[in-house]
Amino acid sequence: MGKHSRQVWEDFWEDKKDIHNVYSNNDRIINQIRELGSMQDKWVMEIGAGSGRDGFKLVDMGAKVILLDYAQSSLDVLKKLAQEFNKPVILVQGDAFQLPFKTDALDLVYHQGLLEHFTNPQDILAENHRVIKPGGYTLADVPQRYHLYTVVKHILILMNKWFAGWETEFSIGQLGKMFKGLGFDIHKSYGDWMRPSFFYRSLREVMKKVGIQLPLYPKPVPVLSPLVKSFEKTFAKTRFALYTFMDIGIIGKKKKV
Repeated sequence: MGKHSRQVWEDFWEDKKDIHNVYSNNDRIINQIRELGSMQDKWVMEIGAGSGRDGFKLVDMGAKVILLDYAQSSLDVLKKLAQEFNKPVILVQGDAFQLPFKTDALDLVYHQGLLEHFTNPQDILAENHRVIKPGGYTLADVPQRYHLYTVVKHILILMNKWFAGWETEFSIGQLGKMFKGLGFDIHKSYGDWMRPSFFYRSLREVMKKVGIQLPLYPKPVPVLSPLVKSFEKTFAKTRFALYTFMDIGIIGKKKKV
């Protein structure tokens, strides 16, 4: 089980009521799901739904969307946003280790920033495997091990300054091995860099403490931006890139009987 309580997340989402001041994932998850084909009338669930941004976009893609979280403060934010954007989602308060759904019930289960908060992440993935239909998918998006973020995080954990108290990270090989051990076929491995950079986000947090509010996203540099995008597009296709990304993910497919 995890080494933190539900109260950690109640406090976290209570502090994040202004969702416009929370970083997005730059459609990283949605872009991966689009590649799986049409979501029309598919039953899709996000576990640890947080802001629900991806779920709302999936509604527009025709999916029947369930947003599950065990923090009531997160569900309160989700309810408000669903009403504001007129998105018909199903909100469920539940436990990732004991999902309140029948076996072979859903077409797709996905989560980001979830597995790393628990010492037994394989049990969450096992539940994912149980509730998806044969031929269905599970997408797990986690922080990558070989990154400066990991070093800083563990320093803060040692100082008892990390918001969640405890957290881990994964290599792409470790995550893939976990999926395979639970009976998934690996459909795809992917990753992306932190946007904006870890340096900028850290600077922004430091400046906030001295009363200076930097914008959520820095303005792009006109001359450099096209060059950076071109390099990233080429480099991202290499296997080595999976060990430089901030975020990595695996999409597992449940074998058909």
